[in-house]
Amino acid sequence: MNRSFSEKREKTAERLGIETDHVPRHIAIIMDGNGRWAQRQNLPRFRGHEKGAKTVEEIAKYCVDVGLECLSLYSFSMQNWKRPKEEIDFLMFLYSSYLKGIQPTLMENHVRLVHLGRRDRLPQDVLDALDDTLAVTQNNTGMALGLALNYGSRSEIVDAVSRIARECKEGGLLPEDIDEDCISRHLYTADLLDPDLLIRTSGELRISNFLLWQISYTEFYVTDTLWPDFSTDSIDEAILTYAARSRRFGDIKAQPAS
Repeated sequence: MNRSFSEKREKTAERLGIETDHVPRHIAIIMDGNGRWAQRQNLPRFRGHEKGAKTVEEIAKYCVDVGLECLSLYSFSMQNWKRPKEEIDFLMFLYSSYLKGIQPTLMENHVRLVHLGRRDRLPQDVLDALDDTLAVTQNNTGMALGLALNYGSRSEIVDAVSRIARECKEGGLLPEDIDEDCISRHLYTADLLDPDLLIRTSGELRISNFLLWQISYTEFYVTDTLWPDFSTDSIDEAILTYAARSRRFGDIKAQPAS
């Protein structure tokens, strides 16, 4: 861990009154509730997505200050293509505009964007904005921001197995060399830590096909708060809950929370 992460984590721990190693290094969030938030405000659904995008920027900047090494956000699943066309069209417009607009903030905070998901079906303007932002931020050494866009965990595992099979066929990999580390190296998250903490907003108690391989020993935190209302205080509350738990990893001895 570089000095910048360590110093920020120490400050976070002191502020929250917990041990430094109880501050998670990687938080993953299933951002849910944009549509319900809009309905409760008697607004069209797209207003909820707009507000949710602003929440993303606020939370991402705060997580940099907390000292996270990685923040992964479940933004658009492969199943979301089933939504009404007008909603999908607006979301794609929002992604394109957002990715272009957030570049100065990412650079200022040394954040590196990582795309988690498949490229197929994404409109060209979204791909252009995504590729440009990936290129601009690729050498940043601060927090990694994993954006799960057109993502499905089962599809991720299928893609990893397909890549491994091709390497075996081409002679670059032997079947006996395939182990857990090998599979992890072929996932979209190959250069990211596994999440310490998974947060789901809006009170839903399901994983929704998100990071199934990576969350084997991840702690879960579910809040009734809808994503547009999620705040920096909400992150602190989740971290405090996480810090109070004993992580055993299958052992009888409790391990530090992170």
